[in-house]
Order: sequence, then structure tokens, then C-alpha cells
Amino acid sequence: MFPKVLMVQQTLRQKLEILADAAKYDASCASSGTAKKNSLGGKGVGSTEGMGICHAYAPDGRCISLLKLLLTNHCIFDCHYCINRKSSNVARARFTPQEVVDLTLNFYRRNYIEGLFLSSGIVKSANHTMEQMVEVARILREEHDFRGYIHLKTIPEADAEIIHEAGLYADRVSINVELPTRAGLTRLAPDKNESQIEGAMGRTKARIIQAKDERKRFRHAPRFAPAGQSTQMIVGADDANDTAIIGKASRLYGSFGLRRVYYSAFSPIPDASAVLPLKRPPLLREHRLYQSDWLMRFYGFAPGEVADAAEADGNLPLDIDPKLAWALKFRANFPVDVNRAAKEQLLRVPGLGTTAVGRILAARRHRTLRLDDVARLTASIAKVRPFICALDWRPTLLTDRADLRGLLTPKQEQLELF
Repeated sequence: MFPKVLMVQQTLRQKLEILADAAKYDASCASSGTAKKNSLGGKGVGSTEGMGICHAYAPDGRCISLLKLLLTNHCIFDCHYCINRKSSNVARARFTPQEVVDLTLNFYRRNYIEGLFLSSGIVKSANHTMEQMVEVARILREEHDFRGYIHLKTIPEADAEIIHEAGLYADRVSINVELPTRAGLTRLAPDKNESQIEGAMGRTKARIIQAKDERKRFRHAPRFAPAGQSTQMIVGADDANDTAIIGKASRLYGSFGLRRVYYSAFSPIPDASAVLPLKRPPLLREHRLYQSDWLMRFYGFAPGEVADAAEADGNLPLDIDPKLAWALKFRANFPVDVNRAAKEQLLRVPGLGTTAVGRILAARRHRTLRLDDVARLTASIAKVRPFICALDWRPTLLTDRADLRGLLTPKQEQLELF
């Protein structure tokens, strides 16, 4: 009996290796993407590279670790950009719902994870696959009273009733729009349909709103995806520029009440289709789109204003962040008086994040701020100084300098927000 048990464990590990690795292409569950080694010759304690473990954020802002898996990487669809497409020559594997449940509980009991992110290729049919994913969540919730976080990637081609059932068990659901334009989706994912995807997102939004309303009136009304819904767009697989992507993201936020739009830089895959680019776009482009997303969500920028920061080709500059690019194009809005300007004006100052603006607003209630005061309240005064004035500082002629962009462009920029 012992050799048989060992064989089952080895087979399960092989599945885990294949399906955890395949899940890395889904950015709708954020991952740290880090690799850290200790300095004790491998004798230290701890690792940041656990197989299939990703980091995401709960609705209350906590960073949580999730087991990130595909139920299967078999797929009846043949999307050109997907490593798991029907015509792809990759190793295939498939979990049963009970295997995913067992893995989740074992990882959870060992304190490796706090929840599960489950996506899948489509095997047999959309309904069959979605039913299998829902069964995983059902077993966890009903048979094991699992209270951890569950994120289910739903399949828009599945029946609405099955997607509704997924939302009753999951904290968050997501549906990938895949590509920014209808033309790109038609060309690269012929089995998918934009109207079908957005129809599923619209129904999910309506059910989230309905469930919240019912919870207000009836204490024990069932929850439905209390952490909302999200989506993902692939960047660089088609010819859509950043202006088109920003416009699409804004429309998705406005139409479907999304919690997040994730951007995933296209990565060339083995045996790639001839219609795909030969090289991946710069990772910095993905980062600029996340920064533009932040501008719309937290800094009060309209989509058109973010698009104004783009270059002539419609793409955001890579050497500077989009807020600085916008400020350099609209220098007439500066300098901003840190002692008198409204919060909305301060949020548009390059180098001032939401935390720094909050500190400035709090501090100026008690005293008139000088440049040194602002320096203590911000991460770096160098980027801020050309765009503000304080009691003892006014950037005379500095804002109008033709070489200001060069002066403010870091030699080796780190990937960080404003």
C-alpha cells in the first residue's frame, strides 16, 4: 500500500507544478513576482518563491497569500496569445475538484496561504468547467466551513445561473476582457465575443448591487461576491495603443463597477502564431498603465486628461510617469501654492502622492508651510519643487525651462507609484 500512496502524491505534485505554473499568466490575482534568497548559504528559514503562491489584497486592505491554480490547462479554445490554447504543444494536466480542495486545505493548515485563486482552461464545455470550479468552492464552504478568501475566474460563455452560483461562494469573481479592442479580440481570440463578455460582467454587477441591497433589508440574505469583480487586459499582443487601453479601462470601471483592471504585458510563447509580435512590450509600459489607472481612480484625472500625457503615437512615455508627463504639457497650471491650493490641485503635482497630500493639508492647518516643511512631508522634494510655491519658495523661470524634463528624469527609475 505504501508505494501506491507515494505514487499518488508524486502525481499530484506533477499536476501542481504544471497547473500552478500555467496560472502565472493570469494577472487578475496580483503576485509579488519576487525572488529573494537568504545570505546563509541556504540554511535560513522562509521562502518567497512557494509554488503557486501569489499575493493579493483583501477588501479591507490586508495583503493575503493565495494558492493560485488552474483547474486544468486543457482548453477547447484556440486563442493565439494563450500558452494553453488548443493547438499549443504543452504538458497538460487536470485536477478533480476534490484534489483542489485537499490542496487548499493542506496549504491553509500549514499557514502557507489564506485563500484560493482558481482559474481554468475550458474542457468539454464552458458549463462543465464552470460547474467543476463552483464545486470546488461549494465543498470548501459547505463541507469544510472554509472561511478563507476565494477568487473564482468565471467563464463568460457559461450559463448565467452557474456564474451566479459562483458569486454565492466566492469573495471575488472576475471575467477577463482579454484585449482592449473588439477587432483585436476577433482576430486573436476567435472563440470569444466582446458582447458576451460584457453581458456577463453586466449581470454580475447587477447581482452585486442586488445582494448589497438585500443585505441592508434582510440580515441573513446571502452575500454575492462581496469583494466585487475585476478583469484583465493583455498589453502588446495587438496594435492597441495606451490611449485606447486607458479609454477601455475607464469605460469598464464606469459601466461595470469593477474593483480593479489588471494589465498583463504580452509574453511570447512557444510555437507562437505568426499573427503575434515576436517580442514582448517593455514591462515599463505595463507599469505606466498601472500608474495611469491610479490617476483615474485616486487622483481625479479624467481619461482624456491621462490620454493627454501620451506621446504622438498614443503611448505613454516610458522615461517619465504619466502625471509628470501631463504636468509638463500643461505647465500653465503650475506652480501650485501648497498653503492655499485645493486638494484636487495638490494631487496633480508630480511627486505628491495621496499620503503626502493628506499630510500637507493637515500640517497647513497649524502653520504656513515653507519648502523645508514640504520636504519633510514628502518622499523627495526634487520632483515636487518645480511645481509648487511655499512661504519662502517660488520656482521663478524653473517651470518654463525647456530642459526640465531632462532634469526630472531619473537615470535609473524604480517601478513605483507617485
